[in-house]
Amino acid sequence: MSTATAEGTLLGGRVRFTQRESGYRSAIDPILLAAACPEGARTALDLGCGAGAASLALMARLPEIRVTGVEIDEGLAELAAANAAANGWQARFTAHAGDAAAYAGRDHDLVLCNPPYLDAARADPSPDPARARADVEGELPLAGWIDAALTALAPRGTLVFVQRADRLADLLAGLDARAGAIVVFPLWPRAGEPARRILVRARKGVRTPLAIAAGLVLHETGGGYTRAAEAILRDGAPLGLI
Repeated sequence: MSTATAEGTLLGGRVRFTQRESGYRSAIDPILLAAACPEGARTALDLGCGAGAASLALMARLPEIRVTGVEIDEGLAELAAANAAANGWQARFTAHAGDAAAYAGRDHDLVLCNPPYLDAARADPSPDPARARADVEGELPLAGWIDAALTALAPRGTLVFVQRADRLADLLAGLDARAGAIVVFPLWPRAGEPARRILVRARKGVRTPLAIAAGLVLHETGGGYTRAAEAILRDGAPLGLI
């Protein structure tokens, strides 16, 4: 597997970001994930952090937050730490190389997660091992990612997931009776098209009923991002789920 890297930026050039040239490449999902995180959290856990795109976007928006990134690929965990240092945030970010289910930290205010999207039983994995690991569930299924997030959260803490829309039932099943104040936020590719991605936010141990938000239209009909999407992806604006 190639470990060659390519330098780039996030949030319209405001954040330095280096990632591997091959395998999984960060797109807009981790930026939207970070934008959906509420203000007020002081400690956050990024489960499956990769090279740190979501963590970096979160630290750029919330200057007081401290983030721990957990990543099973040791090389990516090291790259995430290097990215934090490149932006001067080494004191606010800790990389932990290991399986999300084995992470022993507790009582985080916030857990954010961009897990593998595809059920192994239905997936057609990429021949690239790194890409396949990022896209397809391995020994840890989606229910395991949810368990890990809830275990790491403080009581009444917040978790935020980004996932494929067709996995919504699995997400809700994993949260049932353990979290409330659930908000489902559709990400519409274009106006009038079905959502392919969703954001789901919830709070551990509360009973507030579920809500479905209006969502965000990502692209104009003729191409390009909508103004609302640009504000998030380039300017680092928060994504108000409710």
